[in-house]
Amino acid sequence: MPYWRLSAYYLFYFGALGALVPFWGPYLQSHGFSAAAIGALMAILMGTKLVAPMLWGWLADHFGARMPLVRISAFATCVTFVGIFWSDSLWSVALVMLVFSFFWNAALPQVESVTFNHLGAAANRYSQVRLWGSVGFVLVVGGLGWWVGRSGTGVIPGIVLALFVAVWMSAMLVPDCGHAHHAHPVASIRRLLMRHEIAFFLLSCFLMQFSHGIYYAFYSIHLEAAGYSSALIGALWALGVMAEVLLFLRMHWLLERFGARRILLASLALGVLRWNLIGWLAPVLLVQVLAQCLHAATFGAFHASAIHLVHHYFPGSVQGRGQALYNSLSFGAGGGAGSLLGGQLWGPLGAGPTFALASVAAIGGWLCVFWFVDRERHF
Repeated sequence: MPYWRLSAYYLFYFGALGALVPFWGPYLQSHGFSAAAIGALMAILMGTKLVAPMLWGWLADHFGARMPLVRISAFATCVTFVGIFWSDSLWSVALVMLVFSFFWNAALPQVESVTFNHLGAAANRYSQVRLWGSVGFVLVVGGLGWWVGRSGTGVIPGIVLALFVAVWMSAMLVPDCGHAHHAHPVASIRRLLMRHEIAFFLLSCFLMQFSHGIYYAFYSIHLEAAGYSSALIGALWALGVMAEVLLFLRMHWLLERFGARRILLASLALGVLRWNLIGWLAPVLLVQVLAQCLHAATFGAFHASAIHLVHHYFPGSVQGRGQALYNSLSFGAGGGAGSLLGGQLWGPLGAGPTFALASVAAIGGWLCVFWFVDRERHF
């Protein structure tokens, strides 16, 4: 089990995400882009997850090798992102974001599969590797929030590029690991998706990440409008992920004690509370502290439980495509749709109603899990 090499990949990958997600919206805003344009551009960042993971997943399952594809995508991400330094129009920025995010989003589901293959029978220990991604996110968000406050948003592209290079270098060190062979033939992806519990599970993931798409695109802008400094905004982002790290330390125990279904239901219910706290009570710092602590549930607990179910629903030869499907439908389609629709509603309706829409999506996800997902069996 190459624990530290896998952990280093997660550290730098989510460190780069910590530079992109909280600060890319303000970076675009500082270059004169409107809320609708920012929503559309952030939707590109998430929307390429619809295609890229599925293509890489098919290639990985077909050739039986994952890490060579991960290394290619990491290198291509670095090369294509360089174009952002010469892009100033909406279309040129959109093109660069489309290309680099295609390669960026292709890799993670395959690393997740490799991680589970290395873990073997200890799959519930996944969170102890994944927590290093949260650590990377916290370190970058905290440090970059302070730096942006002193130097402005112009430093963001350089930091993102440096972290992309670190991701590529760490990918070179992670050894590949094939999936375990199953005694019984595995059903095709199409047949698996015809099972109601799997279809509605994926729909719940779509709805949860739809709500997060609004949050990722507009939380920093929302707090900035409420009078928060860049350093404080970065600290609130970091607080949310620090809470996530603490949860990951005990996630294996929670899965054993309560099962994935109950954790998904609790996460979605707390998501309804969180989005309303953010949308309607932004000026109250203590409320925002509480809302960010709930990130441990709405993202950390939900994602760890969801990926645990994906590992069981899509075994063996469909493993790569299963992980890719989860990423594509949730973070790609869900996150992209949330960002895009949030951008359309933000100007005419404002923050409160837009985040209320996020809470409605979380309610829909809760109903999907309650009525259809693992009512008789618990993982």
